[in-house]
Amino acid sequence: MMEDLELNAHKNNIPIMERDGIEFLIDYIKKNSVKSILEIGSAIGYSAINMALISSEIKVVTIERDNARYLDALKNIKLFNLEKQIVIINDDAFNVEIKDKFDLIFIDAAKSQSTKFFEKFKINLEKKGTIITDNIYFHGLTYDMEIKSKNLRQMTRKIREYVEFLKDNKEFKTDIIEIGDGIAVSRRICE
Repeated sequence: MMEDLELNAHKNNIPIMERDGIEFLIDYIKKNSVKSILEIGSAIGYSAINMALISSEIKVVTIERDNARYLDALKNIKLFNLEKQIVIINDDAFNVEIKDKFDLIFIDAAKSQSTKFFEKFKINLEKKGTIITDNIYFHGLTYDMEIKSKNLRQMTRKIREYVEFLKDNKEFKTDIIEIGDGIAVSRRICE
């Protein structure tokens, strides 16, 4: 079933995590006994499903603003019988107010908004929690200064600014992992 989900995503140009990226995320969740996850950007539910399949104890709240992708994600979550573990919200993440705290926040949505997502949702992170962000390299384009498209140049500039924001952040220590499309792992510095 998972292969069908992956094939469908690639066939329809729906961005999902690269295989080694999702394997890193799964391994991180297992090693750190993560039980509660907030995901910004569901797409078709691929990463939420992979995370929930690790253990029946894991609960995922995921937000998707695109209605068609939300409906696909709902269908896929039902296909994997994960409705009790995954709650999906169909709205723009900036309109969503969540009171719960999470062990892990996974940002995999509009790359130009990563800093704003980080700032908005860090209050929902448990004291020793982690924020993981995918697509730091954006298909190898983040540091390509020869990009012709103005929109792409702006997006990659925003990603570079986000990386600088993470490096300068005194509240979190961030490691950039050279796996998949580049993954930032930001751990809150606890006193």
